[in-house]
Amino acid sequence: MATSTLGRVIRTDAKVCHVLVEGRVVQAAPRGILYGEDSVRREQKNPVAVGDLVEVDLASSPASLERVLPRKNQLSRVASSHDPREQVLAANVDQLVIVGSLAKPGFSSNRTDRILAACWWQHIPAKLVLNKTDLVDAEDLAAIQATYERIPIDVLPTSATKGEGLDALRELLTGKTSVVYGASGAGKSSLLNALEPGLQLKVGKISKFWDQGKHTTTFSQLHALSFGGAVIDTPGIRVFRPYGIPEASLRDCFPEFRRFQLRCQFPDCTHDHEPGCAVFDAVEAGEIAASRYASYVEMLDELRGAAAAEDEAESEEG
Repeated sequence: MATSTLGRVIRTDAKVCHVLVEGRVVQAAPRGILYGEDSVRREQKNPVAVGDLVEVDLASSPASLERVLPRKNQLSRVASSHDPREQVLAANVDQLVIVGSLAKPGFSSNRTDRILAACWWQHIPAKLVLNKTDLVDAEDLAAIQATYERIPIDVLPTSATKGEGLDALRELLTGKTSVVYGASGAGKSSLLNALEPGLQLKVGKISKFWDQGKHTTTFSQLHALSFGGAVIDTPGIRVFRPYGIPEASLRDCFPEFRRFQLRCQFPDCTHDHEPGCAVFDAVEAGEIAASRYASYVEMLDELRGAAAAEDEAESEEG
């Protein structure tokens, strides 16, 4: 009878997973049963993700990845506009660190809000790093910082080029497994290289025409840190659509809504069109950031559109 050894996935490729087992990295091929026919697996693009704890049979050649242990959490998104399946970017993490660029490319509140919503849904503590402080005015930085601290969420201003905030970032990462997420060109690789030069992560250049970063990381990978802990570096995905948040639960992924929605006229208010909506009034009064509310409405419309498309497909099948 084969005996399995416990390991942790540090990288996944098309047909093989790189697994840290007893201090060494082995390449293990996932068993076909992991891509089985049950409904959950059919809805997942990747049944194995970086950060997964797995059982590996080292006696086979090549090594066989036998089983994925239950996850404590996972960061997921919809695979693409043409593929509605779940794509798990990382699993079993202590926190998510969003790196947002303040300039070249400019800060995207929409992308940031989508990732934060996914974190709240998956119960992953989140921190926001505002990078490239040397390229913006202090007033612009303060406005963005205030928006997110009011949620509340911890915000850390940094400049990889000038070394600002690096000590605080090192302290934030020490002793934890952190998934680091940022758009291409946001500077996450530069920040990580500054903290841990041995990583030698590839740093991308900014497109002169589109003011967007070119993709440098093409897959998620876990890296151990010499000062303690580990980081999972993720691809710089431009479009992030959270996976699995029900339409009725989206409002709960925006924590600043909660203290106002108790005053809404209807207890199940979606804060979109109903009369007597206290959340909408709070936006009008400047008590909730208009950018956050705009992100919420856009995500709500997407969920409704996806639900309508699913209903139409089911009716055609019937």
